[in-house]
Amino acid sequence: MDSAEYERKIASRFAAFDQDGNGYIDREDFSGAAAALLAEFSTTARSEKGQALYNGAEAFWQGMAGIADVDGDQRVSRQEFVTGAVKRLRDNPDRFAEIARPFLQAVLAVAGEDGSGITLSAAERVLRVLGVEPGIARDVTVALDADGDGRIGEDEVLSAFASYYVTPEHP
Repeated sequence: MDSAEYERKIASRFAAFDQDGNGYIDREDFSGAAAALLAEFSTTARSEKGQALYNGAEAFWQGMAGIADVDGDQRVSRQEFVTGAVKRLRDNPDRFAEIARPFLQAVLAVAGEDGSGITLSAAERVLRVLGVEPGIARDVTVALDADGDGRIGEDEVLSAFASYYVTPEHP
C-alpha cells in the first residue's frame, strides 16, 4: 500500500473516533462513548466498572492527544489524526493499540459476565453503540472470534484494534 493510500485509509478511521460529528476528536468523544456503553449495559457510572471505563476513556484520550494533538488545543483535527496516526503506526502498530488497552479492558468488563471475554452478541452491541453499522458490526464480531469459541477476549480485541489501522480494509 503506497503512502497516499495508507493516509486515506487512516483518515477514514477518523469518523469512528469523532462520536459527536463536530469535525474534531476531543475528550467529550471519549467520555460520551463511555456514557453510551454504560447505558447500553445498564452499568452505573459510580460503580467500579463504570469508573474503570471512564478512566480508560480518559487514558485513551490522553494517548490520542499525545500522539496527534500537534497544536495543543485539546482537540484532534482530521489532519492531526492522519499525521499523528500514520507516524505512530509506522513506528509500531501494536503501540497504537496499547493506548487503547485500559479502555478496551474496561469495555470488556462492562460488556462481559466474567473474565473470559464477551459474547459475540455483546461485542456486536458494543460496536453498534460506538457507531458501527449493524451489518458491519455483526461481520466484525464473527471475525474477531479468531479461535471460534464464541467469545472475544482481550488479546483478540487488541489484535483487531491494531489490525483495523494497518490492513487495507477491515472485515
